[in-house]
Amino acid sequence: MANLNRVTVMGVLGRDPETKQFPNGGSVTTFSVATTEFWKDKTTGERKEATEWHRISTSNRLAEIASKYLKKGGKVYIEGSLRTRKYKDKSGSEKEITEIRADELQLL
Repeated sequence: MANLNRVTVMGVLGRDPETKQFPNGGSVTTFSVATTEFWKDKTTGERKEATEWHRISTSNRLAEIASKYLKKGGKVYIEGSLRTRKYKDKSGSEKEITEIRADELQLL
C-alpha cells in the first residue's frame, strides 16, 4: 500500500501573513488558519464548539499571492502536506513544529 501525506483545511485567517525574503530571491509566507467544529451536547442539549489552529507555510509564487491577498479574518481553502521541522529559538533552545506546507490556496 502506498503512503499519502495530504491535508485539506478550510477556515479563517487568525492574523495577517508574514513574509520572509531570502538572498536567492525566494520567499516564504506563514499564517495561521482556524477551523471550528460545532456540536450539540447530548446530555445538556447545549451547543459546544472547539477551535483548532493550523500553521500554514507557502513558498515562492504562492507566498507572494498569500502575502498580497490574504488578510486577518478572511476565509481560505488550503491543500498541502504536513511537514515537521526543527529550529532554534532566540534563547538557543531547540524547538520542533509541525505545519502544513501549502501546494494550493484559494480565497473564499
